[in-house]
Amino acid sequence: MAPGDVHEVDIDGCADCYYVDTGMYDTERYGAAYVLDADRPAVVESGIGTNHEYVLEALDELGIERAELAAIAVTHIHLDHAGGAGFLAEACPNADVYVPGVAAGLLVEPDRLVDGTKAAVGDQWEFYVEPEPLDDERIVEIDDGDEIDLGDHTLEVYGAPGHAFHQVVFYDPDMDAMFTGDAAGIWVPEREEIKETSPPNDFDLEGCLADLEMIREVDPDVLCYTHFGPREVSDDLEAALAEYESVLTEWVESVEEKRVELDDDEAVVDHFAETASLPGAWNDRKIRAEAAMNTRGVLEYLDQRD
Repeated sequence: MAPGDVHEVDIDGCADCYYVDTGMYDTERYGAAYVLDADRPAVVESGIGTNHEYVLEALDELGIERAELAAIAVTHIHLDHAGGAGFLAEACPNADVYVPGVAAGLLVEPDRLVDGTKAAVGDQWEFYVEPEPLDDERIVEIDDGDEIDLGDHTLEVYGAPGHAFHQVVFYDPDMDAMFTGDAAGIWVPEREEIKETSPPNDFDLEGCLADLEMIREVDPDVLCYTHFGPREVSDDLEAALAEYESVLTEWVESVEEKRVELDDDEAVVDHFAETASLPGAWNDRKIRAEAAMNTRGVLEYLDQRD
């Protein structure tokens, strides 16, 4: 699958659902946006703004007129999920933009969001574009318990604030599928492996574990990861969630132990960046950058916890 390619979610029950590789960070199979070809068509997640035309071209390929798009829904405002929302809204004039209400204003006036993103991602900022500010009249604020009505599909909204205080996930009961944002980790399909995501500065381990318990209770058959792609879990949801619990808990423990050993946070970041490895997936630069960012997030979490 190459950036810009559109694929059907080819899992029993997932009618009308497609995903496109957005080529995020010049890395294949890292960032996805989903298209629901519903009575009221929707895009779930919007990428970082760079290559937002891939999402628009996906609508064209699926025969969805841009004026027909009814909803652009983002799980949270981190720019790898919401950075393209303003561009898509500009091109799709009748689409409402569904954003977790606690942070929606940061997409209307994104300066602070941009500054925080630059601090978190470092030199990866070169892969971003400045987000297009959203008109607040286009925004529909959402929170836990809300629903997005798409006619023959519904997206139920569940709060999932462990990864970021402003994160939600979307559950489509008609497909028995959940759009997980970052609540269920990063799925690496080439390796059939789940990886941690713990960026600064909102990561909270206990909150992430609570989010996994929420997913257990909803009990979806399909997890649609933003990073990356759909995964059928009808026979092994518990195993998938337990694996991420272990990965995340052990990751935090390893950073904490290395901090005690080295007694220098920058040395801790350097250690995990230099030793990071993911053969067969992503690229070396992205692997190292991801490790460094996740390490900083854990270090901030440890400071707040203690």
